[in-house]
Order: sequence, then structure tokens, then C-alpha cells
Amino acid sequence: MTSQRPVRRHRVAVLALDGVLPMEVGMPFHILGLPELPYEVMLCGRVPGPVETDKGWPLLATHGLDAVRDADTVIVPAFRGYLDGSRDDAVAALRQAHLNGARIASICTGAFALASAGLLDGRRATTHWRYADELARLHPKVEVEPDALYVDAGDVLTSAGVASGIDLCLHLLRRDHGTAVANAVAREIVAAPHREGGQAQFIRRPPAPPSRTGLGPTLEWALTRLDKPLTVADLAAHARQSTRTFVRSFAAETGTTPIKWLNTARVDRARELLETTDATISHISQVCGLGTPANFRQHFRRTTGTTPSEYRQAFAVI
Repeated sequence: MTSQRPVRRHRVAVLALDGVLPMEVGMPFHILGLPELPYEVMLCGRVPGPVETDKGWPLLATHGLDAVRDADTVIVPAFRGYLDGSRDDAVAALRQAHLNGARIASICTGAFALASAGLLDGRRATTHWRYADELARLHPKVEVEPDALYVDAGDVLTSAGVASGIDLCLHLLRRDHGTAVANAVAREIVAAPHREGGQAQFIRRPPAPPSRTGLGPTLEWALTRLDKPLTVADLAAHARQSTRTFVRSFAAETGTTPIKWLNTARVDRARELLETTDATISHISQVCGLGTPANFRQHFRRTTGTTPSEYRQAFAVI
């Protein structure tokens, strides 16, 4: 008789740094830690013991950085103080884990720890849209994609804010064990197996707030006439400027062009109507000045990364 050796479980180290966000710590355990899945999910700190959370109460890390260095997958959740830089020992452990062949992933501002370890240099990466500019500024070698829900760069993965950690963990599960398993887990936790679009659908980019000086009155005037076919000449005439002078003034005050500003204002108005009314796509496209429903869908997807119908399904409050 021959004995069958047990299959070693895939070791997942969740590295909780000081000021960690508890919700994001829990995601890998809730998704990958299901007993029927072949993962061993461990909570790790810089040393075993209490780890301060951003809520003022501690979590108990059962493992230290040795488990991070020996893991098959390391996940770094968001943590407070990410702009202060990660501790050298944690950064060194992430580098060593990667050198050992581990897959490294982050949720939200956990990307800053990966960047500090040099693991994102020359790679595409993302983080919460609110902090994307800061990540790009501090780590210019990183190709930051602020609109992505998550970025899979092979052995290094990054995800956006909070709930996108669920998308990331389901993606890891899908990579490891296929779509059917990932979909079954998504149903179990009542989550979408795969969300369409990116962070752009969550970012509200309202037009520049009108002021009572400069072009403020013209911007206010335009916002009340989005259903009409406004042109740059119309806006310039209202501002009592030549078209050329108006375009220069507009760029100086808003940082964009009149056409881009109008399109953003129209899509933003469309978002509001999709969230708060049951108006048809045809009606919304007309009252927002976006032309035909097909043209509306094209503009909306370009701006938000998703379709009007999908956006309404996700964000409707009626």
C-alpha cells in the first residue's frame, strides 16, 4: 500500500502594519479563509502580538515577519501613516518574500508599502483614487492607474480603496482555482463575482465651482442650459469675450477646455439623474445635452468606465 502525502495549503500572509484598517484585514480571511479552500491565511505583524488599528483598538497578530518571508502570497491592507513610509524591517520582508517567489498584493494604501519596497517600480499599479496622485509623486517610477479597481501585474497586484479588496481577493481566487470556484464564493458572501468598470464610476468630478468673479457667472449660466446645444462661441459671447480670449481665460481658471468642462458637467448631471430618478436613458441623454442614447452611452462609459444601466444598478437610491 502507498500512502498519499497531504497537499500543502497555500500560505497567505496578511501583513497588518500599524494603523491598519480592520475591514480590509478581514477581506482575505473572509474570502480566502473559507475552510473548504486550500489556503492557510495568517495574520502577521512586524512581531507577533497586538497591532494598532486606525479605530483605536488592536488586532492580535499570531505571526511575525518570518511568516511573511515564507508565504506563497502576501497581502498588505491599507494602513494609517502610509505617507510616513513603512518600517524598514517590513519593507525588507516584502522584498525577501518577493525574491522567494511569493505573490505580493495590496489593498488601498497598502500600495505605498509595496512601492517603498521597490516592488512597483516600472509596473502598473493602483490605489484609492484619492491618494493616486500622492503615490505617483512619491514614487515616480510607478505607472499609477487611478481609475482601476485592481491591477494584475503578474506576481505583484494592487487594488483601490476598501471594497475593491473584495474584487482583488476574488480575482486571486479566480486565478488560482477558476471562475466557478470564485463565483461560488462570491455568492456565499453576497458580492459581485466581477464588477464592470473602474474607480472612475465612484469619483465625483463636478465642474469647477462657479465664483462671482471671472468666468463664474458664465459657468453658472451654462449649468442651467445643459439641455441646449451650447458652443464655445455661445459661452464666449455670454462672457463678453472673443472666442480666443475666452478659451485662454477658461484654461487659466478651470485647468481644462470649455468642451471637456461641458461634457464633464453633462455626465455629472446624468449621474445624478441615474441615481435619483427612474427617467429613461433617452430622456436623460436629452436633458443632459448628450444627444442620442448611443452617444450618451459612449460619453458616459468614456468618463466613468461603466454603462449608464450598470451605474444605475449600483448607485440608484430610489
